[in-house]
Amino acid sequence: MESTIVEQRKDRRSDLAWPVSVWIPEANRFFSGKSVNVSKGGAYISLPMTAPVRSGHEVEVNFPRTVTLARQKGQYARIKTAKVVRVERNDMLRNGTIGIAVQFCAL
Repeated sequence: MESTIVEQRKDRRSDLAWPVSVWIPEANRFFSGKSVNVSKGGAYISLPMTAPVRSGHEVEVNFPRTVTLARQKGQYARIKTAKVVRVERNDMLRNGTIGIAVQFCAL
């Protein structure tokens, strides 16, 4: 039996490998990872497999800025609140990471 994946993205994603930190309230701590791709409405992020995250969790994603950009923008990070919509554990054994798809929350 074949399964069909329905594309739910509204915005085009761009590949972007950038260091991020994700605050997971349930763990009361940050986990360092990297973005894989990002769009206006969400992102796919690689985190250590020890990150205790599940679909439905609300997290805070911190995208650090370069010193030059921080001076221009007045902040050292772009901080987005997001909802975890999917957790992928396919790479756990290969490289010790999980992938999370997040949808940014509207302010």
